Amino acid sequence: MPLPLLLVEDDAVLADGLVRALQAQDMQVELLRDGLAADVRLQAASTSAVLVLDIGLPGIDGFEVLRRLRARGSQLPVLLLTARDAVEDRVRGLESGADDYLVKPFATVELVARIRALARRHAPPPAQHGLGQLVLDSATRRARIGERALELSAREWAVLEYLLQQAGRVVSKQQIIDTIAPWGEDLTLNAVEVYVSRLRLKLEGAGVAIRTVRGFGYLLEAANP
Repeated sequence: MPLPLLLVEDDAVLADGLVRALQAQDMQVELLRDGLAADVRLQAASTSAVLVLDIGLPGIDGFEVLRRLRARGSQLPVLLLTARDAVEDRVRGLESGADDYLVKPFATVELVARIRALARRHAPPPAQHGLGQLVLDSATRRARIGERALELSAREWAVLEYLLQQAGRVVSKQQIIDTIAPWGEDLTLNAVEVYVSRLRLKLEGAGVAIRTVRGFGYLLEAANP
């Protein structure tokens, strides 16, 4: 299913190029070109998974669009686009409620990766999912192996939940970081290795295994009997 996306960008050449590039990445893009139109659109029921918002807009700027959005209580994930690379502008955007920030010029592949990371991070997970004897309940934040409770730290839970959501697929360490760590929060590749090592010990007897696929990342799958 295409990922619904609201793009607010007044530069016609850039906007048209982004629309084509994002549509080629299986995204359903709705394009607006000024801040006032964006504010009106965002007051309606949201069908977007992510808002990509330029700061320098006619009408009202992106900061004001974002401020009004958050004042209405919306938790729609927002990625800011801007030509301003000053620290104070980045700080202002994040403090206004942005989830991520990308400075122009940028590579389209990076924009796509950041959009997908935001969508994954904010997507409501199923209440309960499992593999083998392992069961995670996202509603209660409890995990168990069969009838035995599994004690996990917050980070171990986040890593295991993502691996379980992607069971049968190879995921890289960077994908794990992009998904479970909020923007700007420090999480290193080495830290991911530590969490995976701890999880392997805790998952003994669960009928699942976290495989290392050298050069690519990790794969959670049912263990061989």
